[in-house]
Amino acid sequence: MDIIGTILWPLKWAVELLLVGWHLLWTAIGLDPAAGLTWVLSIVGLVLVVRAALIPLFIKQIKSQRKMLEIAPQMKKVQEKYKGKRDQASREAMSRETMELYKKHGTSPVSGCLPLLVQMPIFFALFSVLNDAQKSKAGVGPLNETLAVQFGDANLFGIAPLHTSMQAALAGNPVNWAVVIIAAVMVILMCASQFITQLQIVSKNMSAETKASPQFKQQRILLYILPFVFLFSGFAFPLGVMFYWLTSNAWTMVQQFLVIRNMPTPGSDAAKAREERLARKGKLMTPNGDVISISEAPVPEKKTPTQRQQPMGKARAKKQQTDGRDK
Repeated sequence: MDIIGTILWPLKWAVELLLVGWHLLWTAIGLDPAAGLTWVLSIVGLVLVVRAALIPLFIKQIKSQRKMLEIAPQMKKVQEKYKGKRDQASREAMSRETMELYKKHGTSPVSGCLPLLVQMPIFFALFSVLNDAQKSKAGVGPLNETLAVQFGDANLFGIAPLHTSMQAALAGNPVNWAVVIIAAVMVILMCASQFITQLQIVSKNMSAETKASPQFKQQRILLYILPFVFLFSGFAFPLGVMFYWLTSNAWTMVQQFLVIRNMPTPGSDAAKAREERLARKGKLMTPNGDVISISEAPVPEKKTPTQRQQPMGKARAKKQQTDGRDK
């Protein structure tokens, strides 16, 4: 076993355990264990459990990105301070001040990428298990040879084998139009969900400063390019793997909607919309992101203006004293 296989072995074992567990659950409630629908529902359940388990990492990633946005102006000052200075001492000083800034705010560029790096092996293991199972290849754990063969021979609606891709269906004689139509519908849904997910970010969850930057133009280009990735993958991937991608895309779209609604980027249109919703409910958001009632918000103390004591001459002061005695 190579090093990649060694790393993925425990992850694949866990994925197989979830897949087989869901399959046993659907079978226990009366579904046909060999039916394609039973295995599709098992795939859906598997993806939901895995994505739900990754929510803490996703939230951590968002918080790290927020902190990086907060320190961006200070980072820019450090960069401008050492702009054009290429000597060793200046570079070391710039690196030292940058690290101190990261340490002070408890973040770093790596912390924003770490959750994504942790997710990649899990998704790769998930894809590997589904792909092998559809070839009737036994897994490394609970997915034994009998279940793998059952999965590999499963047909959706009795006419669309889960192990068949659109490419293979078109190459067959005769053409399996059921697989082609189901795969085409799934490709459309995957492209649409990917486009909506990216559109939410670009249109609602970016600050005015970000929209004015050159990176925003690149993001707009990716908005239209990324969905086309599923055109090629949808043509070559088996139906079972495509159900995994579609379920994962749907989860990402809904998750992104909830994040943008409840944890929007400061200064974005989504953040302004959230403040308006809170205001209508008699609430407001504090600078650190907490939501409190307007009645609980601290009221700034009003300073009572004090009248300045005018200087008084001796004659006038003596006159006031005399008038006071007369009264």
